[in-house]
Amino acid sequence: MSDNYIVSARKYRPQTFDTVVGQSHITTTLKNAIKNQHLAHAYLFCGPRGVGKTTCARILAKTINCESPTEDMEACGQCNTCLSFGNNTSFNVFELDAASNNSVDDIRELTNQVRFAPQQGRYKVYIIDEVHMLSAAAFNAFLKTLEEPPPYAIFILATTEKHKILPTILSRCQIFDFKRITTNDIVAHLASIASKEGMIAQEAALHIIAQKSEGAMRDALSMLDRIASFTNGMLTYSNTMEHLNLLDAEYYFKLTDCMLCQDVASTLLLLDQALEKGFEGDIIISGLAEHFRNLLLCKDARMAKMLDVPNDFKQIYYEKANQTPPSFILSSLNVINDSELTYKNATNKRLHVEMCLIRLCFVLVAVNGNLVAQGNNTDAGSGDVKKNSNSVGFAPPAVIESPPSYQQPAQPTRVSEPERQKESAQSKQTTQPATQTAPLAMPVANSTPPVSTAMPLPPATTGLGEGGRRLSMNMLNNLDEKIKIAAENQDSAHKSLSPERGLALFEEYKTIIQESGKSVIYSQLCMVRVEVNPPDEVKLISPSELTDMYAVNQKSSLIDFYREKTNMNIRVKTDVQIDESAVASQIPKVLSKSEMYEAMAIKNPNLAYLKEGLGMQIEY
Repeated sequence: MSDNYIVSARKYRPQTFDTVVGQSHITTTLKNAIKNQHLAHAYLFCGPRGVGKTTCARILAKTINCESPTEDMEACGQCNTCLSFGNNTSFNVFELDAASNNSVDDIRELTNQVRFAPQQGRYKVYIIDEVHMLSAAAFNAFLKTLEEPPPYAIFILATTEKHKILPTILSRCQIFDFKRITTNDIVAHLASIASKEGMIAQEAALHIIAQKSEGAMRDALSMLDRIASFTNGMLTYSNTMEHLNLLDAEYYFKLTDCMLCQDVASTLLLLDQALEKGFEGDIIISGLAEHFRNLLLCKDARMAKMLDVPNDFKQIYYEKANQTPPSFILSSLNVINDSELTYKNATNKRLHVEMCLIRLCFVLVAVNGNLVAQGNNTDAGSGDVKKNSNSVGFAPPAVIESPPSYQQPAQPTRVSEPERQKESAQSKQTTQPATQTAPLAMPVANSTPPVSTAMPLPPATTGLGEGGRRLSMNMLNNLDEKIKIAAENQDSAHKSLSPERGLALFEEYKTIIQESGKSVIYSQLCMVRVEVNPPDEVKLISPSELTDMYAVNQKSSLIDFYREKTNMNIRVKTDVQIDESAVASQIPKVLSKSEMYEAMAIKNPNLAYLKEGLGMQIEY
């Protein structure tokens, strides 16, 4: 082994725009800007980690100073500037790590260097990585230089957290948003590196690495080096899953088969195997959610392109998706999502995961039970195959067999005590053998009731009750009473509300309001005038807007009160009628001095006698 080992992330760092993976929208823009001499004085490269921000900044700094660029605007790599850049001896490129150099003094030192022109090349490029780590004072000290730098200075800022940068900095830069690298691009790049390094790598193994990297090429290359050391250059799907501490798709296929068979024991045993290997419960639940999502995507050809699994497993997913009902997948995703949300707060993590898997075993029964319960009596008695919850146990057969067709449960009826005892004895005789051979049913918490406990349908309108049972006298009496009440309700719909009855009920409503202590509402309702328009309209006329507001607030309660007292569909309307004459009389009139004296004299005649007796004159 050589002492000068270099990790793949550094050894295979792109040196030209064409070798940058997955960022063609940015590299093309930069190449055109160089070609057309439209370079900005400040750039901001933002995006997730490991997608090529610093790499593109270095390539841009190298290309704009190249002495003989290619026709495609790429650095030649052979001139003195390119060679010095490759040997990290260039005086025209300065890199600053803002995470460790984030003070005002560091920025002032950088701005002092900007004043000096480059000794070789045309541009001095300043690359500031993790620029969001600069302090507020450092940002403010950098503003003026960033806005009006010398013509030979170019600033390239890189950050993973764009939202932490001041708006005054953002407005001075050309912003380039880097995107996550797609899985296919990462797989192709890893395959080329593996061939160069003499590795033997399966495509499924590289696909898993690309998925685990979450779109970051640097993370993918680091995992590739790690797994290559673990497997001695033989990357297979199994050892990759083992090293990354992941459960493979085959494990989740087995879990799904056990759930479809409602085999609780086998499901819990599979969970125990995963826990013994050191897998955490949240990893199992998260992987199961992704597995069911993949099954759901395979249900529609339009969504199949979203399936992000190795090519070797796509055909298996399509086959398993065809065998799995869509209702089971959707209900299972709902159960898994609830378990993921509550896993963190669970005290017993293992029991929490076990309860999730047990619910999933009975999802199919619950879904079928709901479908049967929503059907009619004809469907219940037909020959269609339905699931029966009583046939679910811990040790079902290896193959899912069609259980007996579902029978609609009998509607509970009121029968006399002797009849009930007689029927109970008959039912015990007929059901005794079945109860001895019935397997143990597993109740599921927080799940839909199984078929046998589904809500019964309304009784059929025939002379016999459910199951051929004759109607008892109590049932007939109740039926007659209901018919009588319905007839009274129907007759009341044709009644008419008289004005006297309507006014009396409104007074009764006001009395109730007063007795309840709502004096303000009572005083406002006392000013309301009531008009009854037969057959079913009550109109409240208010003298002011304020009173009408209180009347509108009481409208719903008043409608309920009228309907309760009259058993009619009463309509209540509100209106405002302001008396103009009363309003005019309330407006004070401005009197002259002579009119004021005459008014005072009319009110007090002695005032006129005093004026006449003393011979007084009033100055107007």
